[in-house]
Amino acid sequence: MHWTYIRKYPLDQPARTVRALLSAWLIPSHLIHSLRVGQRVLVNDHYRSMNQLVQPGERLTLTFVPADFTHPFPAVDPDSAATVSVLYETADLLVINKTRGSKTHPNQPGERGTTLNHVAAYLGPDQPGPYILSRLDQETTGALLMTKTPAVVPVMVRNIAEKRVQRTYLAWVHGTLTDEGTFDAPIGRDPLDKRKRQVNGDHAQRAVTHYRVVDHQPGATLVQLWLETGRTHQLRVHLAASGHPLVGDPLYGPGDGRRLRLHCWRLAFPQPFTLDDELTTITAPVPSGFDELNLG
Repeated sequence: MHWTYIRKYPLDQPARTVRALLSAWLIPSHLIHSLRVGQRVLVNDHYRSMNQLVQPGERLTLTFVPADFTHPFPAVDPDSAATVSVLYETADLLVINKTRGSKTHPNQPGERGTTLNHVAAYLGPDQPGPYILSRLDQETTGALLMTKTPAVVPVMVRNIAEKRVQRTYLAWVHGTLTDEGTFDAPIGRDPLDKRKRQVNGDHAQRAVTHYRVVDHQPGATLVQLWLETGRTHQLRVHLAASGHPLVGDPLYGPGDGRRLRLHCWRLAFPQPFTLDDELTTITAPVPSGFDELNLG
């Protein structure tokens, strides 16, 4: 098995070396080394060394093989694909609308019933993936980004780390918030409950959450939320610390038996192996009953 990518170098770009172009595509140095040793970078169907120039309009062909990767094939047992709702799909990327109550990925060998198991069944036995890129808590719904090949994983992980992947959440919170703002209290572990995190907890790390008010109901506010950092339970901890916990949050809220009202609504990301700054934007439909709170 191998994975081949063919890209035309844009006419509006300056000439640059093969190595510089691969680096600009966010391919890590160890993969560039493997491509060089295996002579698996072709320009106009001919091998070209890493220090030679690529001219605008020329065609590059990259071929990756399993030996390039530490774990080329994820050990995920396929399960029923019945719950998989695909929002976006290419040869490389997959965005699905995660359902409430489904774990994102297995935590134990042979575990089944998670979103990743369902997507493995959807892709079928001829696909090596899926490879998870983002995670959502079990009760959170919405857009979840995955790749279908190992070659794209490090590129998209770098995009996530450098804030080029943007996630916008919708959430109903208790109480009345107004306008927009930012929560920036550091988040660490809760020393009394290993399941939880807390503001200024043990080994606290920088955490930044932005919000904008969208709507109100009696006793509740609908907000859009953006993560600038990605700490565990960040949205839930910041909102609870502000006095406006998420509606239905069993860990950080009042524990009134309501279901969690947190939805990854919009996902924007760059395409792999391109220099285009334009983002692909995918919106996940809000689940039925999301706005039915009856808190007043």
